[in-house]
Amino acid sequence: MPIFDIESVRRDFPLIVNETLEGRVYLDNAATSQKPKCVLDTINHYYAQQNANVHRASHHLSTQATLAYEEARETVRHFLNARSREEIVWTSGATAAINLVANSYGRRFLQPGDEILLSECEHHSNIVPWQLLAEERGLTLRYIPVLPTGELDLSELPTLLNERTKLVALAHVSNSLGMPMPVERVIAAAKRYRARVLIDGSQAVAHDNVDVQALDCDFYVFSGHKVFGPSGIGVLYGKYELLEIMPPWQGGGEMIEQVSKRGATFTLPPLRFEAGTPHIAGAIGLASALRYLSTLDRQAAAEYERYLLNGMERLCADIPGFQLVGGQGRTSIMSFLVKGMHPQDIGTLMDMQGIAVRVGHHCAMPMMEALGLSGTIRASLAFYNNLDDVERFVDALRKAVTEF
Repeated sequence: MPIFDIESVRRDFPLIVNETLEGRVYLDNAATSQKPKCVLDTINHYYAQQNANVHRASHHLSTQATLAYEEARETVRHFLNARSREEIVWTSGATAAINLVANSYGRRFLQPGDEILLSECEHHSNIVPWQLLAEERGLTLRYIPVLPTGELDLSELPTLLNERTKLVALAHVSNSLGMPMPVERVIAAAKRYRARVLIDGSQAVAHDNVDVQALDCDFYVFSGHKVFGPSGIGVLYGKYELLEIMPPWQGGGEMIEQVSKRGATFTLPPLRFEAGTPHIAGAIGLASALRYLSTLDRQAAAEYERYLLNGMERLCADIPGFQLVGGQGRTSIMSFLVKGMHPQDIGTLMDMQGIAVRVGHHCAMPMMEALGLSGTIRASLAFYNNLDDVERFVDALRKAVTEF
């Protein structure tokens, strides 16, 4: 067992402690993660002692709120190893960040006949915005196929990429199976055609370090609520030279230089893309979550999660009808089926025993179609889960299969 102070970590998460006391186990971390006490305290401190709008006033409270808000942006910059804080744009989540790129960069720079390359593994939020853009702009969408293991079939890449490919959008980790995607290889191949690359890191940032400069992606997005921060806040990283030439997507206060009855001129990034009052508490809370992560040995945490995942798979292997979906190297997600039983029935029976899992297509219908499935049961781990959680999950699954 990897060396990891699990008991200390669990005490940092009030809901995890409360769920344990109530006899429940939370294994739906890929949908949303729980929040450490420091994040809850940070958000409460803002509302109780700093509550004011940012950037727009000279009074003390506004100054304090603005400092905390922009320090949070710097925390995200450091977390992703971006070159400057001006490359960090606040959004309401990864979905909003992808839509921002589609509606700003896509509408301005993609022309009829251009192509966008996706994969069959994408979450709907990394498919539907591009479908809408393609319909509007006369673009063609192409998809890297998925193998039965859940891995991408990169043998098709040379025929999918060409001089018409202008943008590639790819998940860093599959949300439905937990399979890491070969983003480095795809980015390198796309760059040979000067295509821009967006990486959806929603399922990656909670489990591994991310260096956007090393990846050399053009855009990177993630949601706060999946990385132990609050909901309603997300991040778009974009290379500054791209953000600088992208038009605003939404109009309003804060993103302008000057407005007259004849028109408006717009400020520089990142504020150009942050119209209106932002989610100040969300940004500050997300920064608190990222600072909390920095206090942990992230390699040890990742090894501990793999240890739990391997144990979960091993213990489930002899359950009648158990079928694992996906190949090796998965990140903290076990997606599975039970022969002869509907996933929804399994999910309900697990909930009756106090085990929180997710069932369905996981907002990845094209992937499920490619695999010939209607959906799966998904148990997803975080570093605050423990062996008792795993054993209780396995016991509940066995009971659901053999006794109900």
